[in-house]
Amino acid sequence: MKYLHTMVRVSDLKNSLAFYCDKLGLKELKRTENEKGRFTLVFLAAPGDESAQVELTYNWDPETYDGGRNFGHLAYQVDNIYETCARLQDAGVVINRPPRDGRMAFVRSPDNISIELLQSGEALPPQEPWASMPNTGEW
Repeated sequence: MKYLHTMVRVSDLKNSLAFYCDKLGLKELKRTENEKGRFTLVFLAAPGDESAQVELTYNWDPETYDGGRNFGHLAYQVDNIYETCARLQDAGVVINRPPRDGRMAFVRSPDNISIELLQSGEALPPQEPWASMPNTGEW
């Protein structure tokens, strides 16, 4: 058995790609548009880890998606949790659960999918402003 991908439904493909690719840093691997089924599939992966993919499913006919937290979360390992969170915050992403412990943080996609960021290796020493930053919203 081999893990292939996780599918996430998105309501605005352009906005979602801006989040996952431009802000989070994933790369688009493949795109399929199905006119008969009226949907677009976009497969993304972290650079250098193309075997673990996220499939964004965009249905052309508008639907309301809720319960993103019920989905659980996607998790990505990062080289420096503080630098990653600072980059995301500078790009306008809310850090819902700051990396107070130097190990873990949570953000949300435009469709409220929780994304867990985990420090590679050992936790970094606590650092401001993260150490005293409160949670924002749900994560």
